[in-house]
Amino acid sequence: MTSEQLVVWRALMDTTNDLRRVLGARLLRETGLSPADYQVLLALSEADQRRLRSSELADAVDWERSRLSHHLARMERRELIRRDECATDSRGAEVVLTEEGARRFRAATAPHLRAVREQFADALSAQQIDALAGILRDLRQHLKGEA
Repeated sequence: MTSEQLVVWRALMDTTNDLRRVLGARLLRETGLSPADYQVLLALSEADQRRLRSSELADAVDWERSRLSHHLARMERRELIRRDECATDSRGAEVVLTEEGARRFRAATAPHLRAVREQFADALSAQQIDALAGILRDLRQHLKGEA
C-alpha cells in the first residue's frame, strides 16, 4: 500500500469510530438505549412477527452467540425482549420483541435519525453523499467476492 492509501484507510477507521462513539453516546443520553440495544431492537422490528431464532438474530447483528446471549439477558431484565422456546426445535430459542421493546424502539427512532442527519448527512454535500454511496457499493461488492 502507498502512504496515501494508509492515511486514507486510517482516516476511515478513525472517522467511523468517532461517528459510532458520538452517535452511541447521544442515543444512550437521549433514549436510554445503547447502540447494541437499538441494533437488536431494529433487527427484531424488521423480522416476521417481530421474532427471530437466536442464531438468526446473531447473524443479523453480526455478533458472536455468547455476546448476544449476555446482551439478551440484560434486555430481557428490562422487558425489551423475551425468549420463547422454539416451536420447531426444542433445542433453540426465539427472541421476541415485547410491546415495551417496540415502544422504546419507536420512541428512539426519531432522535436517533436526527442525530445521524446532524452528525453525518449535514456534514456532506449531495455530491459527496452520491460519491460515498458509490464507494461503499463498490467496497461491498468487492467484499462479497472475497466471501
